[in-house]
Amino acid sequence: MPLAEVVRSGFVEGLHRGSAVVLDAAGATVAGAGDVGSPVFPRSSSKPMQAIGMLRAGLPLTDPADVALVSASHAGEQFHLERVAALLRRAGLDESALHCPPDLPVGEAAREAVLRAGGGPTRIQMNCSGKHTGMLSTCVAAGWPLDGYWRPEHPLQRRLTAAIEEFTGEEAAAVGVDGCGAPVLAVSLTGLARAYLRLVAAEPGTVERTVADAMRAYPELVGGTQADDTRLMRGVPGLLAKVGAEGVIAAAVPGVGAVALKIDDGAARARMPVLVSALRRLGVAAPVLTEYAEVPLLGGGLPVGAVRAVW
Repeated sequence: MPLAEVVRSGFVEGLHRGSAVVLDAAGATVAGAGDVGSPVFPRSSSKPMQAIGMLRAGLPLTDPADVALVSASHAGEQFHLERVAALLRRAGLDESALHCPPDLPVGEAAREAVLRAGGGPTRIQMNCSGKHTGMLSTCVAAGWPLDGYWRPEHPLQRRLTAAIEEFTGEEAAAVGVDGCGAPVLAVSLTGLARAYLRLVAAEPGTVERTVADAMRAYPELVGGTQADDTRLMRGVPGLLAKVGAEGVIAAAVPGVGAVALKIDDGAARARMPVLVSALRRLGVAAPVLTEYAEVPLLGGGLPVGAVRAVW
């Protein structure tokens, strides 16, 4: 169903359709739009559960900042790359061990800096290199082979699949290949929201709470200086959030509830206005939500309209 409209000069020139679900603190559905029960690929919104699987399998991380990084889709800023490189060295590895494809940073400023310096795509700059470094480090700690660590049948990936299925409360409907080359599992938006709710409601000291607390304590490592999920976690006390490709985002606030949504056409510009609408249904209020309620459209370099939620 339509979740957002594109308004230019007072004229609605387009619609973004999708699905969204809102759960209260007890996990009951309080609002929904579209199909929230059929499976979707959450893409990088699955990373917190994958991090839980790594820690349970023996990933030896004691610094919460490192936990945040293996849960991240980082922007490729220098502080991201330095920490990924340090994690690789600690595991006795280098960039050549990474299976994620060479890429430029996703952050605009970081990408331009690389190009100005005459650089090009590298594996460590790929926004999933933190997750892949965590996967490799887990294999080293567990004594599992590094070769094929990204394949669904590898012992590592079986552990990560079990974690995702446990926290979403669903058996994966399909297994695909994510943009970084690692497996991605299809679950429903309701299951995804349920997983985030469980993370923020977990008891202190549990692995799931460790991941949630690390991400919220170091949001710049999860995304980047200007990333949407980073700014949300900085702007809304207690909120845990993680974006995924193809218009996905999931978020939860302890004692309040959780949200998961997907924009059908994958448009990132529609994701945040719809998320704001969903969070407001839970009574969440913060200045950062007002900033994200509409995404400006430009004409001749000047604002002439906006993308805004209609749900």
